[in-house]
Amino acid sequence: MIHRTIYLTAIFAVYAFTVLSQATFQVIPLGVKGGSDESNLSSYLVGVKGTTDYVCLDAGTIHAGLQRVVDRGLVKGTPSEIQRSMIKGYLLSHPHLDHVAGLIINSPEDSPKPIYGLPFCLDVIKEKYFSWKSWANFGNEGEKPTLNKYQYTALSTGNEIPLAQTSMSVKAFALSHAAPGQSTAFLIRQNNNYILYLGDTGADTIEHSQNLHLLWRQVGPLIKAKQLKAIFIEVSFPNEQPDKLLFGHLTPRLLMNELNILNSYSNHSLKGFSIVITHIKPVADNETKIKKQLSELNALQVKLVYPEQGIPLEF
Repeated sequence: MIHRTIYLTAIFAVYAFTVLSQATFQVIPLGVKGGSDESNLSSYLVGVKGTTDYVCLDAGTIHAGLQRVVDRGLVKGTPSEIQRSMIKGYLLSHPHLDHVAGLIINSPEDSPKPIYGLPFCLDVIKEKYFSWKSWANFGNEGEKPTLNKYQYTALSTGNEIPLAQTSMSVKAFALSHAAPGQSTAFLIRQNNNYILYLGDTGADTIEHSQNLHLLWRQVGPLIKAKQLKAIFIEVSFPNEQPDKLLFGHLTPRLLMNELNILNSYSNHSLKGFSIVITHIKPVADNETKIKKQLSELNALQVKLVYPEQGIPLEF
């Protein structure tokens, strides 16, 4: 097993160095959709180029996504081996099942590592999922006995902490997801380079919140300075979805409204900036509608990126 893990690491390091050598960050989508298909739910590996040290941004799908990576010939080994050796921790935006189910289901085969999140999220993981009433308690807190495989690391809004076994750090920001429901945005830093991932979120105007406004104010200057490389943000429904049925999600119109606010904070620097569209709900022709509407509303001329499961992105 040790020799196979070393071989796995070496193969992927060669791939990362040769293919992604011009990028600061390498992102491997393990799941990109917002529901229905349990084999393709929100989950993104992010790491620094030339390394195999990743953290997982949400964990709706793990095994199926890693199998897709193997099937595409990007790495050799089994999904369980890759999960144990390459994923150094999990950043969970909120505890809805489509963002944590892969972690829970695959926990028996995983290796010890931290789970990062705001307290509201970690509390649900401890009390509802890693509980002997619903699953084994693989955490280091909660219902006894604790198996101590996962170490809960509580984040506090706006405070940066290092991500164990990587050269990256993270700062968390609160989001509103069907108020009073909560979610989280993660600002990942490596030296002076950043990538921003948002969990599920509604627009400030719908949520009666200032959370996105405050986030844009923080990251706008990073875009102006060309230090922020990309933003991962959801668009779950097309514009036809009534506001009362958004359930804490965005439409193309609402996203573009928010990006206009961000543009003002970035000194109008968004042209050509990468906006990665996540969490599209694959119902009927929603995906086609969303892409068409985003294109039509893209007066800012941002670079719209639609991630695909198992296909690496570089930023």
